Amino acid sequence: MTVIPARGGSKAIPKKNIIPLLGDPLIQYSIRQSVSSDVIDKTYVSTDDTQIKSVSQAAGADVIDRPDELARDTSSTEDALLHAVENMDENPDIVVLLQCTSPLRRENDISDTVQLVKTGEYDSALSCSEDHSFYWEIEPESAVPVNYDPVERKRRQDISPRYQENGSIYVVTEEILRERHCRLGGKIGIHEMPKEMSFEIDTPEDYRIVEAIAKNIEFAAKNYGGAS
Repeated sequence: MTVIPARGGSKAIPKKNIIPLLGDPLIQYSIRQSVSSDVIDKTYVSTDDTQIKSVSQAAGADVIDRPDELARDTSSTEDALLHAVENMDENPDIVVLLQCTSPLRRENDISDTVQLVKTGEYDSALSCSEDHSFYWEIEPESAVPVNYDPVERKRRQDISPRYQENGSIYVVTEEILRERHCRLGGKIGIHEMPKEMSFEIDTPEDYRIVEAIAKNIEFAAKNYGGAS
């Protein structure tokens, strides 16, 4: 089962979850990607907003009405996720969390992440992008390198890779979700996604970046309906 959280009270971008992206409401991409996946039985949107509810149902999702106390700025995604699970038609073994603010996914990204958990190899999994950046931290008296020695500067490709959480896909067993009250726990797997598909929309600047990328790459559900 997929849950897509989408509350109506976003601040930086009003009605962020349904702003147009290439002509279609933002949330529509995540819904269609989930609905078309052969590993997803049902797709739910958790929302407190009537407009988001209407758009989501039109795109093929079932809607779980989220109570106001779980739709505040201080409300956690895990609270909304657990509420959604408790109000589904059936109890899922595996819960997939898609964030609609990360609409750029390839056809197999959802299924490949689900398979990491479905096979029993992992208890949960998340999507990430590989990162070979040079990192620094600021300490009281000086900036200090985190993952390399400036005296023996390596080439970027020789830096041990780290993996940056991209916020797009999370998969977790229902047992871990309930026990840990967290989308990740137990043995955790990583599904790697390209950097260009790893931008989240939180600010107007993020939106401009994602829109520019979306115009120039292929991704799942791009050409469905009004998108072009």
